[in-house]
Amino acid sequence: MEDKITKDKLKKYRELTEKAFSIAKKSVAKGKEKEAEKIIEMVDCYLSDSKHFEKKDDFVNAFGAIYYAHGWIDCGARLKIFDVTDDQLFTI
Repeated sequence: MEDKITKDKLKKYRELTEKAFSIAKKSVAKGKEKEAEKIIEMVDCYLSDSKHFEKKDDFVNAFGAIYYAHGWIDCGARLKIFDVTDDQLFTI
């Protein structure tokens, strides 16, 4: 079991979240633009926070911010704000 948060692990999960985010932003359900805007803003903030923490070598908070970002994306997918179908990137 790996119990360390490394730069490689941060990179892997940030890339996964950024990929899901890119897809989600292009897949806003009709009539859900206002809700999507708020989710997109939060995801942007958490991804920015993650990079800030990583620059300070605070990998725990950087990793946590990535997970919060992805959680917002998944929330949008579950609430059908994002019209997505990839069950590997999203909790659908």
